[in-house]
Amino acid sequence: MSTPLRTAQHLTTAEFHASVLELSPTVAVFDCDGTLWSGDAGSTFMKWTIETGLLSRDATDWLDDRYRLYKRGEVSELAICGEMLQVYVGLAESELRQSAAEFFRTRIERNIFPEMQELIASLQARGADIWAVSSTNDWVIEEGVRRFNIPSNRVLSARVQSVDGIVTNTLIDVPTDQGKVVSLANAGITVPDAVFGNSVHDAAMLAIARRAFPVNPTTALVDRSITEGWPVYYPASVRP
Repeated sequence: MSTPLRTAQHLTTAEFHASVLELSPTVAVFDCDGTLWSGDAGSTFMKWTIETGLLSRDATDWLDDRYRLYKRGEVSELAICGEMLQVYVGLAESELRQSAAEFFRTRIERNIFPEMQELIASLQARGADIWAVSSTNDWVIEEGVRRFNIPSNRVLSARVQSVDGIVTNTLIDVPTDQGKVVSLANAGITVPDAVFGNSVHDAAMLAIARRAFPVNPTTALVDRSITEGWPVYYPASVRP
């Protein structure tokens, strides 16, 4: 006799919001790409800077080659996320932040999940400490989370060192997979009350939470959610 296939429990928006608010979290941690908005702002910003000519042809060709290898599984998530920052070496950080602001406004802002904006606003009204953790560069993430009233000192994102306003290729942090847990621990957060993420690269971070909330989960994260017994939530615009 075959065993019935297990499926993840799906929460409605009302159930999702109620589950989070009933937890009364003191600290809530959110992934960004795919969780606060649909799409991958990191790779899309890379393409944007190529299209707008911010990156040189040599840098573009090198990054194209590396990204193809990443898509084939020959370059790791950690490596590509770091390289997608290091490629901007020698550029003015002010120029990158200006570009990131225009990019987010024109390409990503319309993809924000209003259900997540509402939830974060409710948590903030209750005094919760909100953190954003992402492997996308800090220029884009800090710009994006301003729409959620999350300050830059509550952002843990991929970043490189700047010297005299010029970007170097010295990596400071690339929070992905277990690295997200490490970045949170370095900020003094070891057991957050609630964690929200959309991909398997958020699984380690979800696992340390008092309660995990997979949002718009990828197939791999759905599988992990079934194993862990985590209910999943899909905002209306991406609901299956």
